Amino acid sequence: MSKLTVQREKLHLTQEELAEKSGISVRTIQRIESGQEPKGFTRRALAKALEVEESYFEENKIPETENQPTRRWNKIINLSALPFIWLPPLNILVPLALFFWKRQINPITKKLLSIQIIWTLVGVVLFVVVLILTDWFGVESNAKKLIPVLWIGLNGFVIIRNALVLGKEAPSRILPNINIL
Repeated sequence: MSKLTVQREKLHLTQEELAEKSGISVRTIQRIESGQEPKGFTRRALAKALEVEESYFEENKIPETENQPTRRWNKIINLSALPFIWLPPLNILVPLALFFWKRQINPITKKLLSIQIIWTLVGVVLFVVVLILTDWFGVESNAKKLIPVLWIGLNGFVIIRNALVLGKEAPSRILPNINIL
């Protein structure tokens, strides 16, 4: 949860009310609440409207130590895709089931699910490319086996790398930075 959300809710303001009070668009407020850092005029206007110092927004995220269960579930949801990277529908469905079952609807889990969705779409495209290479150009069987192996290996690397980042005390930076949800 962002500091902006916490302060806005503390003052019993809706996003629309804060937008009117600060002169900042609702969409910008939504972006900041989902993790984007406010800068310049936006930071000053929000600080004035929320009656806080501008420095309040220097680190827009609330420290993860205050939110350990969410942090742990983010990591579990991320790692739940790992056993199923060889079977693309399950690398989305298992994390998605955990996402809704544990009600871990936050910007980090949305990014993690987005990565797997995009990754699966890339896998489908690669599969089609392998079929085309095989049929049209007569590519050797070793070359066509290399593409899925690299795809699975890279997906595993991304999952493990993000799990390591989620395990740190510092604010997380999930890569690749994709969010379609």
